[in-house]
Amino acid sequence: MSSLRLTLRERTAQRVDLAPLTIDLLAGRSLAAVGAIELASGNRRLRVDRLFTLEGTPGDTIEIRGDASQLDRIGAGMTGGRVIVQGDAGDQLGLGMTGGVIEVSGSVGAFAASGMRGGEIRIAGDAGDFLAGAIPGNHQGMQGGLVLVSGNAGDRAGDRMRRGTVLVAGDTGDYCASRMVAGTIGVWGKVGRSTGLAMRRGTVLLQQSPSTLPPTFNDCGEFPFSFLTLLARAWKDLPAPFGTLPDSGVRVRRLMGDLANDGRGEILIRL
Repeated sequence: MSSLRLTLRERTAQRVDLAPLTIDLLAGRSLAAVGAIELASGNRRLRVDRLFTLEGTPGDTIEIRGDASQLDRIGAGMTGGRVIVQGDAGDQLGLGMTGGVIEVSGSVGAFAASGMRGGEIRIAGDAGDFLAGAIPGNHQGMQGGLVLVSGNAGDRAGDRMRRGTVLVAGDTGDYCASRMVAGTIGVWGKVGRSTGLAMRRGTVLLQQSPSTLPPTFNDCGEFPFSFLTLLARAWKDLPAPFGTLPDSGVRVRRLMGDLANDGRGEILIRL
């Protein structure tokens, strides 16, 4: 096993596109060749070795150290391996990734996991707006994989999400699961206004009752739900709090909607 360590020399003034730095694209290159890669930053091109100090050998792991909050599209399109960010990350983390693991010890910007089809993203801090949501001009958000957020998520989490699982240990902002087509979103904390607005299908699992819901959701009552037993067993190896869900005796309040938009989505509120 080999790894490449990129240590940011200083926080950049402008945003930088890190999409060219993936395990797939760097395979077989020398440190000098990696350092010569040019990255887009506004209307400029910056060499990798101007931004970072490089150590190690390109292999199955890339580690980024420093304040990477201005560095966008980290891990975009990756198909395998591991990307570790020691600190914050910018927008569009894991855009369109199909495999591998991204671990961020801090917080991330907007549109994390947008278009993701497989793999896993673990965020120790907060996630910005449109987590697993569709980027402008695209009608599909997250399409597969697993996203774990230990902190909070911003507005529009899961917007146009089509498949996969997003688990948020903290709170989410307004319009969580807006225009959701399919998939599963779990929120352990509070959700903002208009959760599930224009939702077509999919499941939103809540641990706390929302203060308001769109009027186009139909209350189906309270009952045991065996589907949660399967989820709890599938999530048992995940970190707390979702890894601690009981695999029996769970009751929920089930709401179906959005009735103005097909109406086959469900919001499950654990009792």
